[in-house]
Amino acid sequence: MATTDLTSTAPATASRRGRRPADPAQVRMGPRRWWRELGWRYVVAVLAIVYAGFPILYVISASLAEGGTLTGSNELFGTVSGANYADLGDTRFWNWVVNTLVVATSTAVGTVLMGAAAAYAFSRFRFTGRRVGLSALLIIQMFPQLLAFVAVFLLLLSLGEVVPALGLNSRLALIMVYLGGALGVNTFLMYGFFNTVPKELDEAAKIDGATHAQIYWTIVLRLVAPILAVVGLLSFISAFSDFLLAKLILQSEENWTLAVGLYQWVSDLLSANWGLFAAGAVISAIPVVVLFIFLQRYIVGGLTAGSVKG
Repeated sequence: MATTDLTSTAPATASRRGRRPADPAQVRMGPRRWWRELGWRYVVAVLAIVYAGFPILYVISASLAEGGTLTGSNELFGTVSGANYADLGDTRFWNWVVNTLVVATSTAVGTVLMGAAAAYAFSRFRFTGRRVGLSALLIIQMFPQLLAFVAVFLLLLSLGEVVPALGLNSRLALIMVYLGGALGVNTFLMYGFFNTVPKELDEAAKIDGATHAQIYWTIVLRLVAPILAVVGLLSFISAFSDFLLAKLILQSEENWTLAVGLYQWVSDLLSANWGLFAAGAVISAIPVVVLFIFLQRYIVGGLTAGSVKG
């Protein structure tokens, strides 16, 4: 009785069913080879997920635990209660949320507009001092903005005597300080992306009678949407989580941002309420996550499709 060669018929059967034949090297991969090529990657991935996810679970567990201490949250989700979230309504937490969103959103929008305008000018125009200006922006950004916090404090202290809206304890003053460092790295990021947009598009639009403003707002900005989303997201996160400058400028409790307000709840070890702090931290993370999810399609999809959409 004739025997059937399964090895020789498998590729033919797979091809008749519309599937690619299995790679013999993959079929015959032994345990050692699988571990050497693939197995250790899964172990590293699991360890990375546990390392990144455990602090998040611990904070969520602390926000749901009663007692207001971290030691009571050693047993994850041992007690589940919404008391800490309910107690947020008796504080200025939601006022701090509004202040933070106003400051972070204004900073992100202003940073994108200023950085895009500067990058467009450096990319499209040739003028005296262009190279010096680019080099100056790069060199200045080598020094962190926080090094000037003493000068910022003295400047706002003096400026507040003339223009109170731009003095200490003003959200507008904090936004202006953030926008003071909007150029530099952001301009360089946008400058490189603006250079990838063909200048022939500008020339074609000029032939049709378009002005520089029309080319900038209706053509170029649409093609560089991915880098605008990246800069806007980074600026929003930076202003949203900043503590030192916000603590320095905003002095009254009703004008505090979330970073300053949450710190005050745990700054005194004798009266620290970690449960309330954890609940506020969980809620304060939601805007950043939502914004990242909303901009993800621009960051990922726009990198490949943005340059061909006209």
